Amino acid sequence: MQPYETPYGVPPFDEIKNEHFIPAIKAGIEKHNKEIEAIINNSEEPNFENTILPFDKAGEDLDRAVIAFYCIMENNTNDTIQQLAQEIMPLLSMHSDEISMNDALFTRIKKVYFNRDKSNLDNDQIKTVERYYEDFVLSGADLLPNDKEILKEINSELSKLYLTFGDNLLSETNDFKLYIDNEADLAGLPQGVIDQAAAEAKNSGHEGKWLFTTKKPSVIPFLQFAENRDLREKLYRGYYMRGNNDNKYDNKEIINKIVNLRVRKAHLLGYDNFGQYQVSKNMAKSEVVAHDFIYDIYKEALKVAKDEVKEMQKIIKKEGGKFDLASWDWWYYAEKVRKEKYDLDENELKPYFQLENVRDGMFLLTTKLYGLQFELLKDIPTYHPDVEVFKISEANGDLVGLLYLDYFPRESKGQGAWCSTLRDGTTDKDGNRVYPIATITCNFTQPTGDLPALLSFDETETLFHEFGHAIQGLFSYNKYSRISGNFPRDMVELPSQIMENWCSEPQMLKMYAKHYKTGEAIPDELIEKIVKSNTFNTGFNTTELLAAALLDFEWNTMPKEKNVDVNKFEADYLKSIGLIDEILPRYRSTYFSHIFSSDGYSAGYYVYTWAEVLDKDAFEAFKESGDIFNQEIAGKFRNYVLTNIGQDDPMAQYVKFRGKEPSNEPYLKSRGLK
Repeated sequence: MQPYETPYGVPPFDEIKNEHFIPAIKAGIEKHNKEIEAIINNSEEPNFENTILPFDKAGEDLDRAVIAFYCIMENNTNDTIQQLAQEIMPLLSMHSDEISMNDALFTRIKKVYFNRDKSNLDNDQIKTVERYYEDFVLSGADLLPNDKEILKEINSELSKLYLTFGDNLLSETNDFKLYIDNEADLAGLPQGVIDQAAAEAKNSGHEGKWLFTTKKPSVIPFLQFAENRDLREKLYRGYYMRGNNDNKYDNKEIINKIVNLRVRKAHLLGYDNFGQYQVSKNMAKSEVVAHDFIYDIYKEALKVAKDEVKEMQKIIKKEGGKFDLASWDWWYYAEKVRKEKYDLDENELKPYFQLENVRDGMFLLTTKLYGLQFELLKDIPTYHPDVEVFKISEANGDLVGLLYLDYFPRESKGQGAWCSTLRDGTTDKDGNRVYPIATITCNFTQPTGDLPALLSFDETETLFHEFGHAIQGLFSYNKYSRISGNFPRDMVELPSQIMENWCSEPQMLKMYAKHYKTGEAIPDELIEKIVKSNTFNTGFNTTELLAAALLDFEWNTMPKEKNVDVNKFEADYLKSIGLIDEILPRYRSTYFSHIFSSDGYSAGYYVYTWAEVLDKDAFEAFKESGDIFNQEIAGKFRNYVLTNIGQDDPMAQYVKFRGKEPSNEPYLKSRGLK
């Protein structure tokens, strides 16, 4: 394969066909294998230049093909892509294992590792050596031959199960449809939500009705505003029963298989449980430390959540309701509390958060912090017509990288919001600078008729959050791929979550929150309401998130293999931690894709809270300076945290930025927990 002959070397999505992927990936694997053989067969004594460096730069062709495939699979999939994935994922898993368990290659890497301190290597080179050595050990390079074969089988099977779990979830999400044909059942819903539901129904061949789905832009407004309690329950039940309907898309058996394979894998590698294996790579180092950290916060949040229940129950009683608050009631009555307690109506806010204005606001923020400039590019091949592409430059015009933005839901796209890269910032095997390409995927409500895409404040925070990930990816640069932007999992959310802090700052809101009709800046009285309501519903938000994080640990710290009744296992555990019936964990097991669609966040969902302690402390540095756009502090954050995080221990890098270790006081105050 040759480098892409496209503007900025972007993937030529307009030329890539489904049938190209298998040949391209197989050719990439073959070439990668030859590059590995060349390293092994080098007769010279192993050193950084003849072993680590060529290994770091090997597999470029394969990476390009795989990244393009992943992008399509996550953002614009189809039946053919899903079928191809069933072949491709085990193939990639096998290839990865063949490399990571290659004795000859590991022997050379090991020699470089043990000689690293007497080889005149610079700090980046030493870190690269250390990371690769650790990777090989954690991947089973030290195992006996028979155990290596067992581990390969486990990894291959897991790759298939992760795919199936995700495919099942996508199918369940797409299949559930709540059609409403009685206009009276729409009572309470904002007109924009009604119009979008009408458009969805029309697109599905049911003109004259209204369609609501379990996708977040549909389900959350319905739960928040719909007066029909029975329909709120029906829609919410459709949401929380995904993957749990005893049909062909059921995920319960898959969860058992995944968990047991993970137990087996952990034991093979010398760990008591899979969580211990996963967290050993993070800042927390110990799954016990991570668990205890979030459990302590969970207990405090649960107390606040119970008080929130009492507030909502009072409203139910005042309105003559003869029922106790249920989980499908929470958003509806929380919205009433917001109106009553803070005089704040979500519908008052939305006109000030037009998607394009929010996007330009986040761009402006990084211009003020880092001097970045943004240019919309035309005629750049993308994987879907909805995608925008921006060129990002330094204040002096030097290229930083490209950013792809994909805003709206579709059946071919995964749920939620995420940030990925089509290319990392590093150097190629010839020493040429490679500029990064970041992608942001969201699922925001689409424009309808004359109404533009208007975001809720939560969605606004989501876009800023994902943009923070993108900025980290765009700023991360090292000539060695292994340490370019190498964040431990429990620090990876810091760059994203710190961006959310600026969203609600009055000074920032005045800059980007403009009424979509009049162009007028958001009024001071609304800003004051936003600021005052910062701790609104934090008991619920923190409790549901940490309940999911604790459930994650419960699944991934099982000490031995066993098949369990998934629903009973989940219910028993949630009861043991005192979770109240009015709150479900943010993700129930059967749709907990963070931990069952990959290893990514398994035994790692706690990282959002861990990083929030860091982000609140980091933002405090800006507030203490008296200038939330302080470029000197932003420069230090960019240098020590975003660009060069892989150069030293992550906490040491944070201390270089902050001047001290983080305090949890700003976090507790922001959550109203202290």
